[in-house]
Amino acid sequence: MAKKKTAYVCNDCGTDHSKWQGQCTGCGAWNTLQEFVVASTKAQAREAAVGGYAGSAGSQGVQRLAEVDLNEVPRFSSGMLEFDRVLGGGLVPGSAILIGGHPGAGKSTLLLQTMCHLATQMPALYVTGEESLQQVARRAQRLGLPTDQLNMLSETNVERLVQTLQQHKPKIVVIDSIQVMHVDGVESAPGSVSQVRESAAYLTRFAKQTDTVLFLVGHVTKDGTIAGPKVLEHMIDCSIMLEGSGDSRFRTLRGIKNRFGAINELGVFAMLDQGLKEVKNPSSIFLSRSEEPTAGSAVMVIWEGTRPLLVEIQALVDDSHFGHPKRVAVGTDQNRLNLLLAAMHRHGGIHLGDQDVYINVVGGVKVTETGADLALLLAALSSFRNQPLPQDLIVFGEVGLSGEIRPVPSGQERIKEAAKHGFKRAIVPKGNMPRQPIPGMEVIAVEKLQQALERI
Repeated sequence: MAKKKTAYVCNDCGTDHSKWQGQCTGCGAWNTLQEFVVASTKAQAREAAVGGYAGSAGSQGVQRLAEVDLNEVPRFSSGMLEFDRVLGGGLVPGSAILIGGHPGAGKSTLLLQTMCHLATQMPALYVTGEESLQQVARRAQRLGLPTDQLNMLSETNVERLVQTLQQHKPKIVVIDSIQVMHVDGVESAPGSVSQVRESAAYLTRFAKQTDTVLFLVGHVTKDGTIAGPKVLEHMIDCSIMLEGSGDSRFRTLRGIKNRFGAINELGVFAMLDQGLKEVKNPSSIFLSRSEEPTAGSAVMVIWEGTRPLLVEIQALVDDSHFGHPKRVAVGTDQNRLNLLLAAMHRHGGIHLGDQDVYINVVGGVKVTETGADLALLLAALSSFRNQPLPQDLIVFGEVGLSGEIRPVPSGQERIKEAAKHGFKRAIVPKGNMPRQPIPGMEVIAVEKLQQALERI
C-alpha cells in the first residue's frame, strides 16, 4: 500500500505546512495547525475535470487588458430591496455568496423566502444537509410561502450533488451549509479545514462555469467570525453577515466583501411571524425616542455603505463606588471610548476619571466609523451635567487627539437626511459645512472640541 501523505493546515489562514509546528508561518497565529490526509490522485483528477480555479471553461490565452469584454452581466432581483442593496444591486450569474450568522439569526429563513420567490421565475434548488426536507417544508408552511415551484434536495456529498445540478441545471442554488459538505478522497471529517476548502472550491468552480448563483451558508465561531479556513472568504465573491440578538426582533445584514458592489452596505430586517420583512426606512426604528428630553441622549448621522442612517447614542455617567471606574461600550469600540474621554479631559476640561461611563447605541447597531466621536462625547457630557440636549439637534464629526474636529465623508448628504426627519440644528465639522444653505436647518460648524462643548 502506498504511504498516506499528511499535511498541516492553519485554521485561520489556510497555509499548508509539511510538518506540525507551534506557529503558522503565514499569519503568525499559534496552535492553529490541523492535520489531515491528502489524497493526491483523486484530487488531481478532480482538478483536471473541472478546469481552472476561476471556473473558465477554456483558456483564451493571453489578452490585453483593453481587449477584455466589458459587457456587464445583467443582474436580477432577489425580491427584497434591502437584500439587493447589500449584494450591490442584485444577484450576478456565476457568483458565489457566503452568508454567515449566529444560530437563530435567520439565515435559513431569509434564503428560503428568497428561493421561494425566485423559484416562480427560474429553476431553483435548495440543498439542505443539516435539516430534513420535512423540517424545511414545515418552516415554509409556517411562513406562508409558495412551495409548488421550489426544488429540494437532501445531500452532503459534493460529487453526487454536482451530478444532480448538471442534470436539473438550476439558475440559483443554496447550500445549507458548507460545513456539512464533504468531498470523496479527502480523508477528514466534514467541517474540517480541508473539507470546507475543497467543497467550496469545487462548488465555486461549477457555479462560474455554468453561470449559476451559489449561496453558501456558513457557521460562525464563538467570536462571530466564519468558521473554517480564512481562504474560504477569499474564494467566494461576496461575504455577508446576518447579525441580531435573540431578544431583538430586528436583524441587520452587512456586506463584508463584495466584488460586485460596495462593502459595508447595511440592510435592516424585522423578524415577524411571517419571516423576515425588510425595513425600508431604518432611521425611523432607530429613532424611537421618548417625547420628553432625556439627559445623556444624542442623535448622530452615520454612513453605512451608500446611505446615511440616523442613530441614537445613549450615555450614562455615574459616580464610581469602586477603585477603578468602569468603561462599558455596547455598539462601539471600548478602546476608542477611553481615547475620547482622555481627549475631552485634556482639551475640554471635563474630568470623568472618577466616573463610571456606559455607552449604548440604540437598536443593536454596531458603529465602526469615527463620525460618531463627537456625538458620543456630547451624550456623555449631557449625562454628566444632567442637562438634556435639544430634541432637534444632530451631531457628527471625528475627534482628534489634539482636540480638533475632523470632517467625515458625505457630510452634506448626512445633513440633508437629518433635515428630512425634522431636525433643525446640526453641530458638524467646519470641513463639512455645506456651501449652500439647507432650508430649515441651522448648521453650526466647529473646529475644536472646546467649541462644540460650549454649544450645549
